[in-house]
Amino acid sequence: VIHLSSLDTIANEQIQEQTWKYVNEGKIADVFSPGMYELSTQNLPIISTLKGWKYGFNSPFKAEIYFFSTKVFTNFKWGTANPLTIRDPELGPVRLRAFGNYSFRVNNPSKLLQELVSTDGLFQTDEISDHLRNMIMTSFASWVGEDQTPLFDLASHYRSLGEQVRQAIQRDFAQVGIELTQLLIENISLPPEVEKALDQKASIGLLGNMQQYTQYQTAQAIEKSAQKPGTSNAGMELGMGMAIANQMMNGMQFQSSPQEQLPMTPPPPPSQGQWYLYQNNQQLGPFSIHQLSQQDLNSQTQVWKAGMNAWKTASEIPELTFLFPVAPPPPPSMEKQWYMYLNGERIGPLNQEQLSQQGLTRDTHVWTNGMEGWKKASEVTELASLLNSTPPPPPQLV
Repeated sequence: VIHLSSLDTIANEQIQEQTWKYVNEGKIADVFSPGMYELSTQNLPIISTLKGWKYGFNSPFKAEIYFFSTKVFTNFKWGTANPLTIRDPELGPVRLRAFGNYSFRVNNPSKLLQELVSTDGLFQTDEISDHLRNMIMTSFASWVGEDQTPLFDLASHYRSLGEQVRQAIQRDFAQVGIELTQLLIENISLPPEVEKALDQKASIGLLGNMQQYTQYQTAQAIEKSAQKPGTSNAGMELGMGMAIANQMMNGMQFQSSPQEQLPMTPPPPPSQGQWYLYQNNQQLGPFSIHQLSQQDLNSQTQVWKAGMNAWKTASEIPELTFLFPVAPPPPPSMEKQWYMYLNGERIGPLNQEQLSQQGLTRDTHVWTNGMEGWKKASEVTELASLLNSTPPPPPQLV
């Protein structure tokens, strides 16, 4: 800030990335872009004459000139002071941190002067960096809470996500005369314990099954023990080394003759209630009973769990019989419904017992589904038993 008092003339040749404000008695009188200017009392002839009457109309005047740099200020850091809790569509509730950098420039010096600079004679970027960073973090927290992008996909969208946040926050920056020219997201990270769990899950997925994972964990334990030499560690390494050797030998034998080794070499004992399958010359598992029901399991599939002497077919194990329900017997055939024509009236539907009760005779006309037309009862084989049960007429008395 340059204060003008008794000076009548000031000359300024600005560089390209500067602008300056002429302030008279606390009010912005004019704005000057880069160039050569001469400022004197003659620029304000009327007001300077009125103000200088007590000086014999040869007046000084008091004014202030504020210079503003309009270049782009780069490499300002932003980051989360505390973890943000969000709900991820794949992981559920998680906490994350984020950091990056941003760039800005002054695009409205008058508004910046009114809102932030005020009477500060030397106003620097450090004085507003905290304020700008807080504005960024507030908008970032709101945006990441609304966005539905899975965390695993964020890394491939850092550039576009940074631009979305920049556009969302630009309105807040404009209120203080500043343009946010760029916002970069350098990293969005999870807590160390969550990252460790994800790494272990990925390792298991790459290894394929629990037996290979056990070998991997054993090898890792040997490597760590080697970094801490001692007699106890040596014995531990020896025991684990023998365990790996046995597993490798069993694996080789299992691959060379799987049919012979099935009853002799069951897999390592799993935790209680965990099942293993043997399908397509491959051991699968462990599975809970619920997971087992979702596999391609049939009654002849070989299964095994802790406590069994050998592999068995699934149909031999009582615990698994519910997975193979017995088909119900065929439903009983539906009893035919009969109609009879008696005394000029059609009667029915009736079952055979009801036919007999209605006074069925050999000459009674009957019909049921499947017959082409009415027939005498004596012509229907299915009704023979009913007709035979009718006693013959009594003999005539001589």
